[in-house]
Amino acid sequence: MPDVTVVRRLRFNAAHRVHNPALSPEENARLFGKCNNPNWHGHNYTLEVHVTGPVDPVTGYVVDLGQLRDLVERLVVNEADHRNFNVDVPFMAGINPTSENIVVAMWRVLAPAIQPGRLSRLRLWETENNYVEYEGR
Repeated sequence: MPDVTVVRRLRFNAAHRVHNPALSPEENARLFGKCNNPNWHGHNYTLEVHVTGPVDPVTGYVVDLGQLRDLVERLVVNEADHRNFNVDVPFMAGINPTSENIVVAMWRVLAPAIQPGRLSRLRLWETENNYVEYEGR
């Protein structure tokens, strides 16, 4: 069977402060601007989960999208939704919560758990104009 990629989209809301504690307050403000607000700021995130694999001849699925949704919600979305990446989300502990770092941390949680198929891409939309992608490399 040929490999096919299926995509599930999930949405959540979370706050963060982009901040490097090794830098001075002035340097953080210069580098990160309003994203360095000491009182946090939030986003309405959209996470696209791409799973690639052969089509099962019995089900016709690469992966059951309902089961994929439940897995992603349990492992990352419920951990982040209406929380603060800097202080509330265990998989982000000690990591500067840029979108780039968030998507890599989510990959590390999800990749070992997804089956059948394999996680082939995560796309995290921070705004309607900005997203990051990670393919596990």
